[in-house]
Amino acid sequence: MSSISARTPSPSARLARFGLIALLALGLSGCQTLGGWFGNEEPETETLPVDALYAEARASRDSGNYARAELYLTRLVGRFPFGPYTEQAQLDLAYAHYKQGEHEDATSVLDRFIRTYPTHQAIDYAFYLRALNGFDRDSFFLQRIARADMSARDLTRVQASFEAFAELLRRYPNSRYAADSRQRMVYLRNFLARHEISTGLFYHRRGAYVSAINRATFLLETYPQSEHEADAVALLAVSHAALGQDDLAADARRVLEMNYPDHPALAGNWPQRAGLWGQLNPFGGGR
Repeated sequence: MSSISARTPSPSARLARFGLIALLALGLSGCQTLGGWFGNEEPETETLPVDALYAEARASRDSGNYARAELYLTRLVGRFPFGPYTEQAQLDLAYAHYKQGEHEDATSVLDRFIRTYPTHQAIDYAFYLRALNGFDRDSFFLQRIARADMSARDLTRVQASFEAFAELLRRYPNSRYAADSRQRMVYLRNFLARHEISTGLFYHRRGAYVSAINRATFLLETYPQSEHEADAVALLAVSHAALGQDDLAADARRVLEMNYPDHPALAGNWPQRAGLWGQLNPFGGGR
């Protein structure tokens, strides 16, 4: 019988074999990783019971980690669609969206909550958070439009925020959120009234006296007791006078004398191009 002599592998063969072993090891590691991705190692949000899941979400919320709170709350609602934890989790989820500036998501969650749980013990909070979400969303918007041209301003969103707080007060006048809502409505009402009087003065300065009268009338009818009520009456007086409507001008002046005896319009130097515009338009600008 012939014997087969052992041969020592060449360096190139040893290198090739080493490379093959490395590739196999990498492949096995990849399979383990993929196994973890596809559920062999489930994340905590998929294994915790509902009470522990909510506790983690609440702790994250209380520490200001709203992104983590959102993650846990979303999975809680997804895994446990019914029950008291789920109801509260939806309110907390809306709050997490709100704190992260995700205003549309917050509104969507709150609208769904209000439709689904109209008699919930915290339903007034849902209405309040929805109004507050709109108010804060408009905070930058208010500053931006205040610098815009009078005729280019669109206050639809500001008006919607005002109405959202008003709805809360109509439905739940004794709510713990009622006092804060009233204060925010006063701010919004004065802002809207300021827009009307500024626009009315804009028209008056250009000789569009009928438009100025319409703006002043709208202000008085829509935003009574605003901080610009006196200016609206004064604008009626000077605009009617400019049109030669002396009786109407005298009526407006008489109202001004009775209710606002210190208004500068009664001294005969109102409105003036210098000074008044800055006074009524504290944001600056104007043409």
